[in-house]
Amino acid sequence: TCGGVGQVRMQQGFFTVQQACPTCKGEGKIIKDPCGNCGGQGRVQNTKTLSVKIPAGVDTGDRIRLAGEGEAGMHGAPSGDLYVQVAVREHDIFQRDGDNLFCEVPISFVDASLGGELDVPTLNGKVKLKVPAETQSGKIFRLRGKGVAPVRGGVPGDLLCKVVIETPVKLSGEQKELLRKFQESLESGGNRHNPRKSSWFEGVKRFFDTK
Repeated sequence: TCGGVGQVRMQQGFFTVQQACPTCKGEGKIIKDPCGNCGGQGRVQNTKTLSVKIPAGVDTGDRIRLAGEGEAGMHGAPSGDLYVQVAVREHDIFQRDGDNLFCEVPISFVDASLGGELDVPTLNGKVKLKVPAETQSGKIFRLRGKGVAPVRGGVPGDLLCKVVIETPVKLSGEQKELLRKFQESLESGGNRHNPRKSSWFEGVKRFFDTK
């Protein structure tokens, strides 16, 4: 039909349009006795499992290129590439923000008041975190270099640990009585032991006085 060119010219009114030959599908030749498995394409569909090396620091949306593992080329042409798109699952402890990691660390109000050391998990094992005395809930401590290493190299990010003071539960009668006595001792000291609470109540009082 096309004389081996792969293209034919079609007349449409005053215009001549060149398009792929309908007989050879643009190949310029046809196979009279095609293979029964591939239909003359020179390739068959197959499925295989590949092992993909994941570099450190990859994040959701990153793509890993596997050269030559894509679709086979037509008539013996080279195969294409396979791109694996990464989707990182949520972690039970860490939240990621770029190369930095964030986690919450529960501590008792005794450790927050008197200070102490805590075991904090990192990607490379546990480290000691020194908590100074009179630490308030919500305080963030930065552990430099304990975050995620950039995928293209460079300085790792940081681990940000937010201290959350845990209220004790399932107290015995004796423990509750000790807490009441402790509260009374705090109240006897005036505003000295609870400066944030006192300033908050003062702000609320001023707010309503201006209404």
